[in-house]
Amino acid sequence: MYPPRVPKPAASVVVPTSNRADYLEVALASVAAQDADFDYEVLVIDDGSRDRTAAVIEAAGVRSLRNEEARGPNAARNSGVELAAADLIALIDDDVYAPPGWLRALVEGAERHPEAGAFGGPIRARLEGPAPRGCGRERPPITSLDLGPADTETELVWSANMALRRSAFETVGPFDEQFSTGGDEEDWLRRFRSAGGRVIYLAGAGLDHRRAGDDVRLRSLMRSAYRRGRNMRAYDRLRGSDPALARELRVLAGCGWHTVRRACPQGLVAGAHSAGRVVEAMRPR
Repeated sequence: MYPPRVPKPAASVVVPTSNRADYLEVALASVAAQDADFDYEVLVIDDGSRDRTAAVIEAAGVRSLRNEEARGPNAARNSGVELAAADLIALIDDDVYAPPGWLRALVEGAERHPEAGAFGGPIRARLEGPAPRGCGRERPPITSLDLGPADTETELVWSANMALRRSAFETVGPFDEQFSTGGDEEDWLRRFRSAGGRVIYLAGAGLDHRRAGDDVRLRSLMRSAYRRGRNMRAYDRLRGSDPALARELRVLAGCGWHTVRRACPQGLVAGAHSAGRVVEAMRPR
């Protein structure tokens, strides 16, 4: 369905989603509540959902495109960029909460840095529910990003909170649709930088990356981390930058030592990620 477009928007917010209606509902409500004195649009790409995602999209009154069969997040991003009306396209995941000043900070940051073609902002891990205890030394168990309190040029940002100019997309080409949760945005950004593009971290354009309910239980976090580990190792192999198996095993041993020495359940999440990398490293080429 395609509700009427707003006048030429200052930004288009693209949200790929698949079978996570509860998360999407929160994300869309937060994007609708932005403190913005400019026009913006929201585009949801429904990647083959079989839950109540369609009802959530209809209730939000946003533009959308549905894939009958799942094609993956990068295919959804490509479709969203093609449909977007704005020259600045913000990509977020369906499991985020964007505080009211997020989009304004993103648009103002892009205006402040006309030399850049891609942007990202802080991603804060937000665990809502019975999350495993941590010792404070480990990294958050889900994707996060913090490069400090000031704007800075960087190599990589993450697709949970990323924006690009249409001109950059047209120059570099689409996101590679063979990637899922490993190397998906990283591949595009590396190609962009190789073409001379600049990526800017916008310190004021932060949002929360959520996990709620059963998704914050240790088993669920470990399962997700294991899949990410396998996918990231597969991406490293495609790039020809995969570390030796001995190094992967040392990292896995270090995760185990951290978990035992610190009595840190969240160390098991890091260990699951490392185990995924080891298993992928042992897979025949």
